[in-house]
Amino acid sequence: MQTEQELKNLVKEKYSEIALQDKETNASSCCGSGCCSSEVYNIMSDDYTNLEGYNANADLGLGCGLPTEFALIKTGDTVIDLGSGAGNDCFIARNITGASGKVIGIDFTPAMIDKARLNAEKLGLNNVEFRMGDIEKMPVTANIADVVVSNCVINLVPNKATVFSEIFRVLKKGGHFSISDVVLNGQLPDKIKHIAEMYAGCISGAIQKNDYINLLQQTGFTNISIQKEKVITIPQDILTNYLLPEDTNILKDSGTSIVSITVYAEKPTACCEPGCC
Repeated sequence: MQTEQELKNLVKEKYSEIALQDKETNASSCCGSGCCSSEVYNIMSDDYTNLEGYNANADLGLGCGLPTEFALIKTGDTVIDLGSGAGNDCFIARNITGASGKVIGIDFTPAMIDKARLNAEKLGLNNVEFRMGDIEKMPVTANIADVVVSNCVINLVPNKATVFSEIFRVLKKGGHFSISDVVLNGQLPDKIKHIAEMYAGCISGAIQKNDYINLLQQTGFTNISIQKEKVITIPQDILTNYLLPEDTNILKDSGTSIVSITVYAEKPTACCEPGCC
């Protein structure tokens, strides 16, 4: 069993590689894990190209939803993007907040931060900032954000409760988040769950959908709702990269479904600390 730090190191290593790959390579894999599929393109990610503010250089095809589309961002808002990658969601959020707002992207992969800063410089955006940091201990002060977004990142973090507590801390009272993430309905077979590469590819780090929602409630969030939900199918040619031929049907036979959800929740206006409500 790998420790939390070992899992984090794995994710950092894989996403450092991903930062140097093109979108086509990333999008045809399990969240960029490198398990390229000839059966399916964009196994998890949704199409960003119709959203205003979209920048192709910042789109690595790593997401599992469109959180900025559902995030109810307003002009002048301060927005934080967790696991900001090359900056795709940040630039779309900036298109909505305008010059009077502020967007902060947080990522713990140096190569991603470098790529995002270069993209921001090319776009001439001086109110989009990228900070190196762990989303379990965000490099921002409390009560600063109107909105938090994230796309297919929290499922990669071993200690999700800590991340939700941090989101609660950095949101203003009455602020909200919209997060796209991968969850499970049913138990993931051990042969898949214990494959480290699949962890970096967003699958093995997913938890039960009900447990995910319960963690949000325990943190103190209210008005929790699912804004979008879709079932994710892993093609057989991806599974054969990790499993023996006779084992490739174990996921299908298990009855477990892998689901992308976009979830919304609010920090109460009358709450002073996580759990007080």
